Amino acid sequence: MKKYFLPIITCMLLSCGDGSETTTPETVDQGKDRALVLAHYADNIIIPAYTNFKVKFDVMKTKSAAFTAKPDLATLTEFRAAWIDAYTEWQKVELFDFGPAEKETIRSFYNIYPTNVNNILENIDNTSANLEVPASYANQGFPALDYLLNGVGVTDAQILAFYTANSAQGQKRLAYITRLTDRMSLLLTKVTTDWNGTYRDTFVSKTGLDIGSSTSLMINGLVLHYERFIRSGKFGIPSGAMLNGVVSPEKVEAFYKKDLSKTLALTAHQAYVDYFNGKNFKTGVEGPSIKTYMDELKAKDAVSGKMLSELINAQFEVSKTKINALKPNFYEEVKTNNTAMQAVYTEMQNVIKMLKVDMTSAMSITITYTDNDGD
Repeated sequence: MKKYFLPIITCMLLSCGDGSETTTPETVDQGKDRALVLAHYADNIIIPAYTNFKVKFDVMKTKSAAFTAKPDLATLTEFRAAWIDAYTEWQKVELFDFGPAEKETIRSFYNIYPTNVNNILENIDNTSANLEVPASYANQGFPALDYLLNGVGVTDAQILAFYTANSAQGQKRLAYITRLTDRMSLLLTKVTTDWNGTYRDTFVSKTGLDIGSSTSLMINGLVLHYERFIRSGKFGIPSGAMLNGVVSPEKVEAFYKKDLSKTLALTAHQAYVDYFNGKNFKTGVEGPSIKTYMDELKAKDAVSGKMLSELINAQFEVSKTKINALKPNFYEEVKTNNTAMQAVYTEMQNVIKMLKVDMTSAMSITITYTDNDGD
């Protein structure tokens, strides 16, 4: 998916608002409040979310080891179920693509789709294939496991035969699964170790608004995530709302387990909304957040006079309603109900306008990443 985004000028240089403007925020020192926001995010959302994901991932890794040791219907079924659980839980941490996650490029190694089947098959034979370079992004992670668990045959019997019919070749195929899960485990350990170590204090202490501050890095990462990896990746690209209208159902997330795509999209979207509102990962209680910080700045829509955070949350709800109206299989939705898929993209585009222009302007944050979709 990442290959579709070629750098051009940032949206801050474009007229991408929807006609609304925000009032100029008060010029007061909000440093203490930003420290509270950052501490809440680190201690009550990010670290607990990674902890929970690691539990799900470790179960998947254990089930994958059982499958590679003895590939049969029972171990395949258990591995697949654990993969679904871990992939769904991943949606709740994928948005944290700043700090350690950005340093390790974990999202690119975990969830670039569509996966590259030809390269996977080549890598199975080439045991020294480099999985640490950008060219390998689409050969690994959850999408590659999707193919290896669900796409190498039509029935479970055929999938098992892929690993058992030819002993020598089957062992290579099983070994590649181990390579993938080991690589994912290594990256996750690095990220979680950093967050549970010195990076937590670094993140909380950098309370400024300069480009290298935690608030700037976090906001840039979050806006980018909603724009490219939720709006575009899950809806805009498959539906043809982007890429000059070329409809590409084969580019949906979880292509080989097609009835999972809606679950992944809803989970990712809700995780984003919860983060925006500072919802404690364990208790569900909202705390200091982007929303409360914007409210303290009295960021309002100049036309309606409503709080900007209120308008953003309302638009989040509209987008969620549109997703809920879809059927579980996005591949079939693109083929038979694509207008509804494109409608989700349109509503999410309205969110992007508020996040990328109005919110960042109110918070005095500069967008530092580039895009190519002209929003």
